[in-house]
Amino acid sequence: MMKIAIISGSPNEKSRINGVIHYAKLKLEQNGCEVSIIDVYSLPPKDLMHANFNSKPILSANTKVEEAAGIIIASPVYKTTYTGVLKAYIDLLPQKGFKDKIVAAYFVGGTISNLLSIDYALKPLLASMGAKCFADNVFAVDNQIERTEDHEQKITFQLSDEVKQRIEASALDLISSRVLTKQNR
Repeated sequence: MMKIAIISGSPNEKSRINGVIHYAKLKLEQNGCEVSIIDVYSLPPKDLMHANFNSKPILSANTKVEEAAGIIIASPVYKTTYTGVLKAYIDLLPQKGFKDKIVAAYFVGGTISNLLSIDYALKPLLASMGAKCFADNVFAVDNQIERTEDHEQKITFQLSDEVKQRIEASALDLISSRVLTKQNR
């Protein structure tokens, strides 16, 4: 069973990126993957801000990344890049923490121009950490993800069909890329 770790740079539960993450998790599990989600906002803020490499919650999250064959980096885009909380966590991973892993980015931004943040902000960072194989990325614009909240403050997300199709294609690419990478070793 292929293990996938989704690292969520979402600052809170209301972020539209959570709709993307939950749909991706569903599709990956339907394809036989074991998926763990690392919600960076739930890690101790003091440990993130003071780079506490020995924090038990940080070490536990890092173990999920280490054990995973595939990684999805998910984040809303603010000021043309991923969130600071995501970067704070990535800084606590080992220098070659993405070596021999298939990586995909799932970003949600306000405009299509934010799409470039994957290639110009995230990919150089991931490459410096050993990532060499990238699966199809997914970028969605805010208006492609409808967020609703009921009277009990339960949040639900409705993704456009186009976004769902891109997530499904990316999930399959993530799985098949791992198979191809294993065969080429």
